[in-house]
Amino acid sequence: MAFFGSKKSRTALAASLRDSSKLSSRLRELLSNRGTASRLSVCLLTILILMVAVESWKAPFPYRLGMFSEHGIVASFSFKVANPIETDRERTQQESQVPYYFKQQPELIEKKLPGLLREDLIAIANARSLDEMNPDSRAELGLTSSRRLEQFKDQLPEEPEQTFAELKSLVSSPDSNDTKKIEELITDFKKLISPLATYGIVNENDLTQNQIRADDNITIINEGTGKQLEVTTFDIRLPNQLSENGVIGREWKNFPRLAPLSAVLSHWIHFQAPTTLVYNSERTIKERNQARNLVEEIFDTFQRGTILVEPGQLIDDNQLALLRAEYEAKEKAVPSYERAIRVTIIFLMLVVLAVLNGYHLLRNKKAVARTVSRLSIYLSVIILTIFLARLLSYDPWRAEVLPLVVTVMVFAIVYDQMMAILTALSLSLVLCLSTGAPLGNFVVLMSVSAVAVTSLANVSSRSTLIKLGFGMGLTYFLVYWGINLINNQVLSNGFFDQQVVWESLQGAGWCLAAGYLVAGSLPFVESLFGVVTDISLLEMSNVSHPLLQELVRRAPGTYNHSISVATIGEAAADKIGANGLLVRVAAYYHDIGKMLKPQYFIENMAQGSESLHDNLAPAMSTLIIIGHVKDGVDLARQHNLPQPIIDFIEQHHGTTLVEYFFREAEKQADLSPDHKTDAEESSFRYPGPRPQTREAGVMMLSDAVESASRTLSDPTPKRIKSLVHSLVMKRLLDGQFNECSLTLSEINIVEESLVKSLIGIYHGRIKYPEERSA
Repeated sequence: MAFFGSKKSRTALAASLRDSSKLSSRLRELLSNRGTASRLSVCLLTILILMVAVESWKAPFPYRLGMFSEHGIVASFSFKVANPIETDRERTQQESQVPYYFKQQPELIEKKLPGLLREDLIAIANARSLDEMNPDSRAELGLTSSRRLEQFKDQLPEEPEQTFAELKSLVSSPDSNDTKKIEELITDFKKLISPLATYGIVNENDLTQNQIRADDNITIINEGTGKQLEVTTFDIRLPNQLSENGVIGREWKNFPRLAPLSAVLSHWIHFQAPTTLVYNSERTIKERNQARNLVEEIFDTFQRGTILVEPGQLIDDNQLALLRAEYEAKEKAVPSYERAIRVTIIFLMLVVLAVLNGYHLLRNKKAVARTVSRLSIYLSVIILTIFLARLLSYDPWRAEVLPLVVTVMVFAIVYDQMMAILTALSLSLVLCLSTGAPLGNFVVLMSVSAVAVTSLANVSSRSTLIKLGFGMGLTYFLVYWGINLINNQVLSNGFFDQQVVWESLQGAGWCLAAGYLVAGSLPFVESLFGVVTDISLLEMSNVSHPLLQELVRRAPGTYNHSISVATIGEAAADKIGANGLLVRVAAYYHDIGKMLKPQYFIENMAQGSESLHDNLAPAMSTLIIIGHVKDGVDLARQHNLPQPIIDFIEQHHGTTLVEYFFREAEKQADLSPDHKTDAEESSFRYPGPRPQTREAGVMMLSDAVESASRTLSDPTPKRIKSLVHSLVMKRLLDGQFNECSLTLSEINIVEESLVKSLIGIYHGRIKYPEERSA
């Protein structure tokens, strides 16, 4: 029958009827949803940021300070390592060859000194005796014995009068023109001091302060001409210039008229010569830095096969630097296509972890998975943890456990234990793979995380977190020390290994710090994630809270009702393993909205008084009754109550029917056709939402049965049981528990607990006999 085509099997026929576009259409429909697209975008952005955080383009650096190398480490790649000592020595040498720069002002010598000398020589020529001269001029010329400089005492005559007489004979005589002789001396003096204008005179303090030595090179820059002159320190010190080998001392023989005055003039120059050289620190530093920067870094070369760490040694600072240099050299040689492969693999691994965590969120934490803001907070904490943990994993901190444990503890408090341990698994994997840590580190991190998670089912006090910190520290110490011990072939070598003990104690200290950190930041954690811990609940359960005090004053009946609901609700919640403390505290506040209009609620009416609802239409009465939910939410927000308590206020009636006034409206509609539209059921229901948690569902039932039980004239156990069962079934059939995780078995347990509690409240008592009168 090949003529008619091949025969199809039953499987092929069934497959032909399958909608091949079903999967693609579902994906297209899912991606077309703006909310889904936003959440997927946030997740994708998180994965990309994590790839940056773990440096996905390069291999991890696995070595740490103090790590034991049993078989040694050999270089697998030729590399160079900078030698800072040799480099600094060469740069210092080049720097020392740079001269010191001074700015010169030669006009101070050329214009000042000849004029001053002329005045003193004229004074000598005009003076008849030494006493007629100015005291300062006498001291400058060495004519005062007590003020002579030490270096010129041997050159000057002992008697100042003798020196004065010699000077006077040289500058004046009875048979000659004094002015002419003085001008001749000045002319020779100008030539004599011309080297001073060339070399300049330095201030001794500049040399001392800048530690300029006698053999250092000096560059003099003439500010007028800009010319530079290379000299030594000897050439610019005035005492050296005036010495026999100095630029002035060598010139006396060339000036016969001045030679007899050499000692006196040298003494005078020493007093009168101004400082003409100013140290140019800015230019000097600039030139020296430039000289240092021109020296290239000196490297030591290590060939492939060089032993970097000897067998049986611990990695020290120098060896760690060599290993880091080898790692960097190998990374530079990695081709681009290998980096692309590495990035792709890490991206896929992060996607797998994201799918694993995302599946758990979708199944068990829908509020987080389907709200962009909550999802963003969750993912931001993950990113921050990875960044900090990688940063702190290196020496000297070695504290990757700190951000990991803090995050795990926070998630265990905020979400649940399952989510916390799943997050711990993902974070530990990412950290160990991205830092090159061995399997033992993963075991240590997971062990500490498991202790943190299993101990945080409830946080009843801050001391719980501190004690947990000690527990985690002990776990870290024992597991880390134990793993390093069993890795040794000879166990006796590892029992008292100081390095291992120190690292164990260091990690234990970080675990203890995590406990204190979470305990101190708990209020901020609650505010950020919108949760409430048992610690805050215990603080809120104090009856001195302003809202509760105002409720007692305005609506005492409502307050008593709330206390009763709290009592029976806590017991019922504890029976099914829910948070009974949360139910109790929420019950205290669930009806605070009634305090604004207390007289409209029956529990606040005086017995025998007329109800205000008698004069109102059923629809209006319903609006007032329903309004206490919105009023309660507004009051809670004004007093900064946490969001979980506000959720209880909104959800404790769900979307139930205000049955009494609805029946009244139906009666009026039956009597008058004009009121038929006034009896629509939707107008007599609370706005909701329905209970979203087990605790909210328990409180809905507790509130309903406590109110209804007060209407029983004879609250026998049978009547109470019948009343509770009818109310539970009514709300169950009304779909009030469809959005919370209460199961039928749990509802049954709650019902039994409520019956038991109400029977205990309304149990009968014997009648005491009346007292007889005497």
